[in-house]
Amino acid sequence: MVALTSLSAAPPRPSPSPATPRRWTPPPHIRTSSRRARTARSATVAAATPGTDDYHSTIRALNSRGRHVPRKSLGQNYMLNAKVNEELVAAAGVEEGDVVLEIGPGTGSLTAALLEAGATVFAVEKDKHMAALVKDRFGSTDRLKVIQEDITKFHIRSHFLPFMKEKCHTTRKHAKVVSNLPFNVSTEVVKLLLPMGDVFSVVVLMLQDETAVRLADASIQTPEYRPINVFVNFYSEPEYKFRVNKDNFFPTPKVDGAVISFKLKNAEEYPPVGSPKSFFSMVNSAFNGKRKMLRKSLQHICSSSEIEAVLHNIGLPVTITCTFGLQLTCSNTGLNDT
Repeated sequence: MVALTSLSAAPPRPSPSPATPRRWTPPPHIRTSSRRARTARSATVAAATPGTDDYHSTIRALNSRGRHVPRKSLGQNYMLNAKVNEELVAAAGVEEGDVVLEIGPGTGSLTAALLEAGATVFAVEKDKHMAALVKDRFGSTDRLKVIQEDITKFHIRSHFLPFMKEKCHTTRKHAKVVSNLPFNVSTEVVKLLLPMGDVFSVVVLMLQDETAVRLADASIQTPEYRPINVFVNFYSEPEYKFRVNKDNFFPTPKVDGAVISFKLKNAEEYPPVGSPKSFFSMVNSAFNGKRKMLRKSLQHICSSSEIEAVLHNIGLPVTITCTFGLQLTCSNTGLNDT
């Protein structure tokens, strides 16, 4: 008879391996070719959901000027969510003592958040009614100057630099731009501000979501890559911050908004090109004839024989097309980092 104590316990049955969790696939509006941008976007998109209500103060401000309906021609879509304004200010790292350029203050909801953060604000508003409204709303502070002007025709250096010199009592050498832009002037404003790395350290803007994604995430290998992407990466380091649901605006636009940050470069950080003007002329010509050979598209810059000689020296066929040639050019000048 075998003693029970001599029986060894049966080895435990291995537990079944847990099922592999399904991989989360982001919806199309937050997909990106950049891991850094994808992480930032998925982490902050929740912060842009409707929260603190600024609706009543916005409506009161409009009614006080007899402006019951914002003007579509001026791209007026006012922010109703104070939380979004706070996130916008935080994205720019605004702190006490900063000098900030705000474009299109509207009813002053973002202006209020900037002033609360301790900034001194230089606001440029095209609509004379809204400019007067913002002046009246914050008339008791000496940290705000409102100019009634079209920003696309406004000479920033001649007006803003004296203001900055007067108001900046610290060792800060650069100002910041924080704006909830009218969507219809976004590209013009980006082209205006990004080459001003000697004045501004960072530009944080509210744009259409599609525009923000294209500026921050478009890869040189994708059809979405345009001359504006070359321009943006030449002068700055763009970063998509977060998406803002269209229901946060009044009136409600057809598309969502998004906040994008541009960290501006100094002149010594620009890619080493002989002349930025000539470089962008070459880029625009290449994009205008993507399927043409470079020696044909760039004839207005130099002769076909000169182009062929350069292509031969770098080991490329003289029949190379603009699309592939542009990829190599931008890669060699450091514009393919996003």
